[in-house]
Formats: sequence, structure tokens, C-alpha cells
Amino acid sequence: MKITTKINLLTTAWLFCILLIINVVVFFSFMTTTVNMEKNVLLQKTNDIIQELHTQNATTLPEDRLKSYLTEHSFIRIVSPDSKVTNQAISDKDLAEKIKYKFSSKSGSQLRTIRDEGGEEQVLIVRVPIMSHKHVIGTLEIGERLMGLEMSKDILVTILAFCTVIAVVLSLLGGRWLSNIIMRPIANMIQTMEDIERSGIPKTIMLHNRTRDELEKLATTFNLMIKRLQENSEKQKQFISDASHELKTPLTVIRSYANLIRRRGIQNEEITVEAIEAIHAEATRMQRMAEALLDLAASEKEMVLEIKSLDLISLCQSILQQFRNVYKREFIFHYSQDPIIVKADELKIKQVIIILLDNAIKYSSDKIEMFLEQNEDDVVIRVKDYGIGIPNKEIQHIFERFYRVDKARSRETGGTGLGLAIAKNIMKQHKGEIKIRSEEGKGTEVELFIPAS
Repeated sequence: MKITTKINLLTTAWLFCILLIINVVVFFSFMTTTVNMEKNVLLQKTNDIIQELHTQNATTLPEDRLKSYLTEHSFIRIVSPDSKVTNQAISDKDLAEKIKYKFSSKSGSQLRTIRDEGGEEQVLIVRVPIMSHKHVIGTLEIGERLMGLEMSKDILVTILAFCTVIAVVLSLLGGRWLSNIIMRPIANMIQTMEDIERSGIPKTIMLHNRTRDELEKLATTFNLMIKRLQENSEKQKQFISDASHELKTPLTVIRSYANLIRRRGIQNEEITVEAIEAIHAEATRMQRMAEALLDLAASEKEMVLEIKSLDLISLCQSILQQFRNVYKREFIFHYSQDPIIVKADELKIKQVIIILLDNAIKYSSDKIEMFLEQNEDDVVIRVKDYGIGIPNKEIQHIFERFYRVDKARSRETGGTGLGLAIAKNIMKQHKGEIKIRSEEGKGTEVELFIPAS
């Protein structure tokens, strides 16, 4: 069953239940109010008759006097304590015969249904005790046909039933219209998803009206998801293109030198050595690129980090000492306090620091400085070099895969353009940040922000 049909049927059923309850309340309220009004009229008559009896200091009234209180289709009786009628006036003999007289020492009323050839009718009977010197000396009984009550009841039931039917029909029509309005964005979304499934091409939903409701939010979220998928798809295509290009260059070099050796043989020692060195260098670069790609893939996975307490000062000093021994360069380490402890994955953080130092070595020849400081929210590691720097327009692309500012020099220094992308993913896993400030010709400063807690 369609959602629109469910909404339509459920709203109509709910409305019908509400109308049914309202109709029952209206019907019984009408019946109660009408009967109470008639009851009050008869009680007023009994009070007038009893007052007249007291005035005349009598237990009965002349029949013509009682008749003055009669209405059409009613009777008035005075019943003695021994259950005998001592006085009565009747305008409806058939009614008086059907309603048996009764002595009562308490005031009360009774609604009875009688049947005759014309159908059912309601009869209201009121009984009030006649008091004398605090003793009950009789009962005044008045009965009256409620002639219009049955007709009014039938008319009321007909009107309520007719209004209920009209309301249900309008509810079905209105519910269908409303459900179509509500389901239109969802229908558009389903159509868009089916188009995507058939064509395999992501596409967004067209928002014609700004309704500012949950359905618009759903469609907007869907469009944002599709946009993200499109961006990821473009990045994937770019990644494949860049990776293919990066691998194609060393493969071309290796193949060219291999063909050279095949044509010339190994008689020419100088050419052979040159070819072997070139093949070895390109193979090494391919191996380094493959390792970088594996590191990048690993950094992008939602891996479980081995979080533990880490003394960053000891870690940085150890890394810098290794670099001093290998590169024979000047590395200066500044820190504000000792120790500085964070909760992090030691191997991952070490990998990020090595990537930054490695870049600083490749693109500078002067000293390299590292700063370590702690503030209220973060621990900040800064690596600063005084090298060639990065043009301002290039900084926004620096974390993209295979992106290199100076491609020719990067090949000379062995760069793959993947290091900063790996570093950014590792910092993201630690809920931290990496920022770069650079000025062309003056150097580059990279900041790592690791949450202190």
C-alpha cells in the first residue's frame, strides 16, 4: 500500500472516530437538555398546584381547576397514601391508561417509552409529595407526552449522519490532496534515485518551492550527499589519473633504458651503467610511491588508534637527533615547558612529524626550527624552515594527493605529493588540525594542533 493511501485512510479513520465521539456527545446533550427543560416546566406546574392546595387548605382541587394546568396529551393525578386516585384531570385517556399511577413520598421524575400504532413516543412523568404538617398526605403526579422529541431526535440523527458522511468524503479528498503535496518531494527523490540507479550518474533533486520543512531538509541533505559523492568521484578520477601519470613516467624511463640495453647490448659499459642506475632510481621511486600510496590508504581508513600517554618533548628530541645524524643539518628545538603530555598514537604522530621535517629538508638548505608549546585547548607543534616557500595561490591545493608546487624539483628530491595528504588524515583521526603558513622565498611554517584532553 502506498504511503499516500495510508495517510489518506488513517487521517479519514481518525476524523471519523472524532466525529463519532462528537456526534454521540451532541446527541446525548440534546436529549438531556430537552428532557430537563420539559422536566422543569412540569416541576413548576407541580409547585403551582401544591401552592394552590396549601392556599385553599385542601387535599384536592376541582377537576376544572386541574384542567387549567393541563396541556394536550397529558394528565394530572393526586394519589393518596393508600395508592388511590383522589383527584385527576386527563386530556389524553390512552396515555393515562398506559401509565399506572403510583404513590411516592419522594420527589422524582421518570422518562418512559411507550409504543402505539404511530410508533414509539417518550413520556415524562413527575411525582412530587404533598406535605401537611410535615407529613405526606398524597402525591401529585403529572405525565406528558414529549410529542416533538422523537421527531427532533430523528432529525438530529439524520443531520449528524449527513454531516459525518460529508466530512468523511471531504477528508478523503483533502487527505489525497494533502498527501500528494507532502509526498511530492519524496516522489521526486525516488525518481532521482531510480535515474541514478539506471544511469549510474549522480544527480541532485530540483527544489521548486522553498517550504522550509523537514521534507525540504531531507531533499537538501540528499543533494549535499550527492554533491559529496560527485566530489569524491571527481577526486577518485583525479587520483587514478595522477597515480597513472606518476607511475607512467618511471615505467617509460625503465622501458626506454631496457630497450637501449637490448639494442646496444652490454658491450658499452658506460651506457649499461647509466641504464642500470636510471632503472634502479626509477624502480626505487616507484617503490617509494607505492609505499606512500599504502600509507595514504591506511590513513584514510577508520583504523583504531593505539592511544596512550605520550611525552612529545622526548619524541621530538629523538626524531630530531635521528635527522641530525642522517642529514648533517642544523635543527633547533624550542619548547615552553617540560614535560608536555598528550593522549595519542605515538607511531602516527611520529609519522606526521617526519613528513613535515622531510619536506622542510627537501625545500630548504638553511636551519630548521621546531617549536612545541601547550595552551588551554591544544598542544601545538610548529616546524619552520627558511626555504623556497609556497606561492599563496598554491597553499589551498597543498593537501591534495600528488599535488606538488615544483614538479620537476620534487622528482629530483624524490617527492610523491602524498605526504601532506597522509599527515592531514592522521591529524583528522586524532581530532586535530594541520595548518600551513608560507611566503614565497622566505620559508614555510606548518602547525599541528593536537587536542590537549
